Amino acid sequence: MKLTFPFILLFLTSYINGQQTPVIFEPHNISNNGEFGLTISPDSKTALWVMSKGKRDTLTIMESIKENGKWIKPRIASFSSASGQWKDIDPMFSPDGKTILFQSNRNINRPSDRKDFDIWAVRLTNKGWSQPYRLEGNINSEASESYASMTKDGTIYFMKENDNKTGLSDIYYSILKDGKYQEPQNMGFPINTKERESNPYISPDGKYIIYFSSDKSGLGEVDLYISFKRKGKWTAPKNLGSPINSKFAEFCPFVHEKEKRLYFSRQEKDADRFKENLYFIDFDTNKYK
Repeated sequence: MKLTFPFILLFLTSYINGQQTPVIFEPHNISNNGEFGLTISPDSKTALWVMSKGKRDTLTIMESIKENGKWIKPRIASFSSASGQWKDIDPMFSPDGKTILFQSNRNINRPSDRKDFDIWAVRLTNKGWSQPYRLEGNINSEASESYASMTKDGTIYFMKENDNKTGLSDIYYSILKDGKYQEPQNMGFPINTKERESNPYISPDGKYIIYFSSDKSGLGEVDLYISFKRKGKWTAPKNLGSPINSKFAEFCPFVHEKEKRLYFSRQEKDADRFKENLYFIDFDTNKYK
C-alpha cells in the first residue's frame, strides 16, 4: 500500500513520545474552529454536527456524506434551519442508524414565547430525512433538555436543567413505553453531583456512559468521565485523563462502536468567541474498567 503524505503527516502528528493524541476531524473541510457535537452513522457514511461559528447566536446542524472514501462539502441538514430562525443542537444517531435525536428551541406545538430546548427526532427514509417531530410523552419539559443519546431498547439519556436554576445540570433517563417516553428519572449519585454534569453518551447496550463534569479535580473547565453499569448500579466515574482531557473544555462525546473511536469536541476561549473543533482518538473502554 502506498502511503500518501497527508496520511503520513496525520500518523506522525497523532503520536507524541509514543502516546497517541487526539486528532482534529477533517480540518478545514469540516472542523473550522466553529464546530461541535459530531455524530457519525454506524456505517461511517454520514456525519452530522453543529456549526456554531464560535458563538451561540446561531446554531445549525450540518451534514456531510462520504463518497469514494472522502467527506464531501458540508451542507445544512434538511431538518435544520437555514435562516437561523431557531437553534438546533446535538445530533446523535440511534444504534441502528435509522433515527437522529437532536434538540431545538423551535416553537411548534408549544407556546411561542418559550426559549428552552426540547428533544426532537427525524427518521431515515428512502427519500432522505423525514420531517422532524418532537418526542411524545413526558420527556420534554419547560426546562431545557439537551444532548440526548439512545440505547438499543429505546431508553434515552440526556441533560436537563435543574429546577433550582442555579446554572448546574444533571443527567436523566427516560424509558419508552407504549410509544411514549415516561417521566425522566435522575441518574443520581455517583453520576450526578453538586457540579455540572451534561452531554451523556450511552452505549448501545446501556453498559457504560461517557459524559462531562465540571468537577474541580479535573484538568480543565469540564472533563470527560466514564462509568460502567454493574449489577444494576453505576461505578464511580473515572476521568478519561490526558491526552483526551486537557486544560481546555472537552464535551460532546460519541463512541463509534465499529470504528472503535471516541469522537469529542474541544473548546478554547478566544476573546469574545469560542474556538471549537471536532477530535477523534482510538478508544478501548476496557482500559478504564
